[in-house]
Amino acid sequence: MADHFIPHFQNTSGHDSIAIGAHEFMCIGAKPPFDHPHIFLDMGNEHEIVCPYCSTLYKFDATLKAEEASPADCAWAPEAA
Repeated sequence: MADHFIPHFQNTSGHDSIAIGAHEFMCIGAKPPFDHPHIFLDMGNEHEIVCPYCSTLYKFDATLKAEEASPADCAWAPEAA
């Protein structure tokens, strides 16, 4: 069982890049039902990474909380079951 939440981000609006507050996260591409396979991305010691599925550029921003994004609508949370 996971001991912490992994933030999810999406780029339905087609932004050139998205600032996020996490180094480890899931990219879902676009909001369901148009999402791609939810893949785990880890920036490691870097401060940016490109999703290999949708080519979204994610940039780490230490001023954001782990689950926050800029633009804010790029943060995504699965609906509770």
